Amino acid sequence: MDRRIKFRHLDAFSAIARAGSFKKAAAELNLSQPAISKALKELEDILGTVLMERDRSGVKLTQKGEVFLQFAEQSTAALRHGLRSVRTSGAANEHLGIGVLPSAASSLLPDAVSVFAKEDPDTLLEIDEGPHSDLTSRLRSGRLDLVVGRLGRPQSMHGLTFRQLYSEEVVVVAAPSSSAASLHRFEDLDRYRVLYPPPDSAIRPLVARMLIARGVPLFRNRIETASAAVGRALTLADPDTVWVISRGVVLHDLLDGRLVRLEIDTGPTYGAVGIMSVADDVPTPAIRAFSNALIRAAKRYDADR
Repeated sequence: MDRRIKFRHLDAFSAIARAGSFKKAAAELNLSQPAISKALKELEDILGTVLMERDRSGVKLTQKGEVFLQFAEQSTAALRHGLRSVRTSGAANEHLGIGVLPSAASSLLPDAVSVFAKEDPDTLLEIDEGPHSDLTSRLRSGRLDLVVGRLGRPQSMHGLTFRQLYSEEVVVVAAPSSSAASLHRFEDLDRYRVLYPPPDSAIRPLVARMLIARGVPLFRNRIETASAAVGRALTLADPDTVWVISRGVVLHDLLDGRLVRLEIDTGPTYGAVGIMSVADDVPTPAIRAFSNALIRAAKRYDADR
């Protein structure tokens, strides 16, 4: 390996590739755009080839860039895992970074954490919730150990493996006092404010395809959010608001009667919920233990639904 290639070169290149823009990548790495552009230019000069091309739509990997990205991400992930193993070896607490998507944050994960905490109390858990693209990019780069939630688009799973725990549908919910509670068709939702999944959410393509298949245009009066807290607050506060969301996010609200499910058929939105990890990565004992806790929690969760 050319000794001129530094960790910052690989990190910058991977971040730009994931984000599709220098601006977003700079924000992710807390760097200026000139600094991240310089890192990419230095890497391309060292390799003697162009890895990325810029156009009006953003940044596009060249063919050689596509190939190099796989090895760059594997290298940085392996290095981060190695550093973490060395730093936690013999320490009082091992560290485990878990990313969770909204589909599992309020239903599956709490039960799994409870099981894991009893069996492995010395491991320090750090749990982050966020959009699919952000969490999977952090998993791929080694900043997270596992991600739990819905399976995303095929291109978002590059370099990752997925273990399915169960399948879950998207539902449409409203406050019990809402007149929308009696609706049966997607077409009728256009009279209400619709909380809709944003472009980078795992359920967006499923919902979009369903609406297209049924000839329903994208709702004009909509708010796009992946935040469960925002969605819950707005839906409960305003009877003219309906929420299109994964069932797992609102399971306890439905069971407790805080929200009601509209009788709208959303069958085509069923999708897999599971565990995402880096392909070919050797799991630590803590990662294996937490994965087993998720599997056991999923069996109970699936049986109770």
